[in-house]
Amino acid sequence: MSLQSRHKLKQVTFRCCGSPLSCGSLPLSESLWTTKASGSVRLRINEACREETTTEPLTVHQMFKTSVKRYGHLNALAYKKNNQWEKITFPEYYHCCRRAGKSFLKLELKRFHGVGILGSNSPEWFFSAIGGIMAGGILTGIYSTNCPEACHYVASDSKANIIMVENQKQLEKILQIRSRLPDLKAIVQYSGSPQQKLPNLYSWEEFLELGVDVSDSELDEMMDSQRANQCCTLIYTSGTTGRPKGVMLSHDNITWTAIHASRAGDVSAGDVQQETLVSYLPLSHIAAQMFDIWTAIQWGEMVYFAQPDALKGSLVTTLTEVNPSNHMGVPRVWEKIMEKVKEEISRCGYVKKKLVTWAMSVSLQHHQRPGEKQFLFALADSLVLEKLRAQLGFSHCHKFFSGAAPIGMETIEFFLGLNICLYEVYGMSESTGPHFVSGPRAYKLPSCGKVIPGCRAKLSNMDSSNVGEVCCWGRNIFMGFLNMEDKTLEALDEEGWLRSGDLGRIDQDGFLYITGRIKELIITAGGENIPPVPIEEAVKKELPLISNAMLIGDKRKFLSLLLTLKVTVNTETTEPTQELSLEAVQFCQHLGSQSTKVSDIIEGQDQEVYLAIQQGIDRVNAQATSNAQIIQKWTILPWDFSIAGGELGKNCTTLAL
Repeated sequence: MSLQSRHKLKQVTFRCCGSPLSCGSLPLSESLWTTKASGSVRLRINEACREETTTEPLTVHQMFKTSVKRYGHLNALAYKKNNQWEKITFPEYYHCCRRAGKSFLKLELKRFHGVGILGSNSPEWFFSAIGGIMAGGILTGIYSTNCPEACHYVASDSKANIIMVENQKQLEKILQIRSRLPDLKAIVQYSGSPQQKLPNLYSWEEFLELGVDVSDSELDEMMDSQRANQCCTLIYTSGTTGRPKGVMLSHDNITWTAIHASRAGDVSAGDVQQETLVSYLPLSHIAAQMFDIWTAIQWGEMVYFAQPDALKGSLVTTLTEVNPSNHMGVPRVWEKIMEKVKEEISRCGYVKKKLVTWAMSVSLQHHQRPGEKQFLFALADSLVLEKLRAQLGFSHCHKFFSGAAPIGMETIEFFLGLNICLYEVYGMSESTGPHFVSGPRAYKLPSCGKVIPGCRAKLSNMDSSNVGEVCCWGRNIFMGFLNMEDKTLEALDEEGWLRSGDLGRIDQDGFLYITGRIKELIITAGGENIPPVPIEEAVKKELPLISNAMLIGDKRKFLSLLLTLKVTVNTETTEPTQELSLEAVQFCQHLGSQSTKVSDIIEGQDQEVYLAIQQGIDRVNAQATSNAQIIQKWTILPWDFSIAGGELGKNCTTLAL
């Protein structure tokens, strides 16, 4: 029997628990997956799990409407206009989304066709996203860094009827490919006015006017026809190992995760104590979309929009104005903040530098050994650390989350020194973002926290060290990859568990520790399996001037290492420069080297730096568990890795602070 036949046979055995909430008016489906935009799936409801059976399947609109009733007296969004913060209440937010929805209907948006959005975070991005879903379309975020051909792939695959673009730069990308998009009916520029008049090209104001004569009942009828087990959102993977895959997420995926993942993260409801956050990460990524849009609606949070150049330098300015209560960052964001703080500390006078170093040391020890030096810790925090956090905009922030990629221990420990606990979140687009969450009540280093209540996890093919592939189950698990049945079947096992491709272990308390990727495993010519990440991280810890370390050795006789150095970033292009970062320059100066550029080190074969790197690698080799794990050769590359250079996928974020 083929894998596909066995998979379908297994799926039929899964049943709803029989309660009204799990059946009712949902479209009948025997399958846990589909690859059709118009398809429906069987919800993963298990009567033995309270979190699954007591949470009614909701559409996005139903969740939003409930929140408007509950948080109607609160502000929902804030954006800068003429250098002043303008605020939008929850009822106004809802009304704006309905206006957009009516305009989409006027443009004859077809059911289950894409509404592409290409641009920076803004209220219009939110209105378009939710209005598009209300009108029966599928929200399709497009990375703003995509080239025209990458935009074409997403728009074509999602059969986008309407594409929303931020400005002329993004508009030009779509105009280049417009003739090859037979499903495209209109383009809307949501910031400023288009520089040229073209058929079916609208400004935001013109777009909203289109729906004036569409009745409320027509929009209501469309929303009432939607079901929780149907697709409402597409998240496209970066496509670093082939064509990007369109991750289909249902209404239930979104609404269930918004409720339960936030509970695991200890988020407060708005009518108890309103949370505030800054929206700046790309909304085409599931982490930002869940954190900024869906969780904020469910829990009545207030979202402040950062400036479009947030990732080029203005983020901290916005944070200091807003002082959010919680903050989400990818590891690269936290690393850049760390580097910025280190630079500021290095510029301090001798006494102040000693005071900061002492305070951070006391804070780190306090977190590593709770209960010790309580008085010294309180003194260090009040005298020094509170001021440092305030300078970063974190004076009122109590929850700091990191997700989308693994974060290094150096970064975690640095922020513990500032009395900031980074709560790591583990998941993927296919699990609607989080599956394991760290928080105030589930924190253990260096884990990714515990599984979200209502979700399940298992380790398959465990080895003698109890390490296996992390597999996930729950109402957050995706519907399938759009138009890719083979890839969908690869992602799900015969019982419908999502294969993560990550290797990990789960301790007796339920905390997850990721040890590497299955595809990252290096199998040497001698047949030895080597996880590269621990070795790469060890090198970076030994050598503070190293930005990226990449181990090479698959099917080879020995291991080699590619290194890039820490450099400054061009704030306009976000590309790495040749100029060494302040931390790298100081590292060189400590060795007696005068190098300030990468070329100074490589072309001049800087003996002091090369010797220091070799000594650092020797220290890492001394900890190797076998001869096969010893690094025998290494070289420095002339440029750091970046999205623009093609070495990093778009799930990574480049930040210049």
